[in-house]
Amino acid sequence: MRQIDGSSELKAKARLVLAILVLAAARVHAQETESSLRQILVSLPDRKLALIEDGQVKKVYSVAVGKDSSPSPTGTFKIVNRLTNPTYYHKGQVIPQGPLNPIGNRWIGLSQKGYGIHGTNAPRSIGKAASHGCIRMSRKDLEELFTMVRPGDVVEIRGERDQQTAAVFGTQAEPVVVATIENGTSTATR
Repeated sequence: MRQIDGSSELKAKARLVLAILVLAAARVHAQETESSLRQILVSLPDRKLALIEDGQVKKVYSVAVGKDSSPSPTGTFKIVNRLTNPTYYHKGQVIPQGPLNPIGNRWIGLSQKGYGIHGTNAPRSIGKAASHGCIRMSRKDLEELFTMVRPGDVVEIRGERDQQTAAVFGTQAEPVVVATIENGTSTATR
């Protein structure tokens, strides 16, 4: 039988205590992650994205969505990755990080291959159907959202308004029609 001196026994106990503390911290972190349910809801007709946490809307952002020739996918997806300063790859194009990169400085990849939520080098496209199918956000908004989401979070992209999108983004206003009458006055009707 091997004898253990006092110093070795103390080191072994210290390693055991450290291992227990690490496991306890990991368990607490896992419980915090599981207890907070995050969802991103995107309404293509509203061109809006909402971050919903534990059933409460935390933030609503204006976004650009896919244009008619390259529409955004609809359905339920998950976040699979988050990248800082990504390289852009599209049909033989490779554009490194920087001001000319059309996806900006953040990428939130979805479980639908090739699609994600990202920035833009065309900020005036926000609020329009202008992308190749991805969801574009302003730099400031994307950087904020990027810090609040994690891989595994659910992303719902809706192509039509429904009860949930109406509840989150409000009811769609009727268009305003402006008519000019002969005497130069204008009237607005709904």
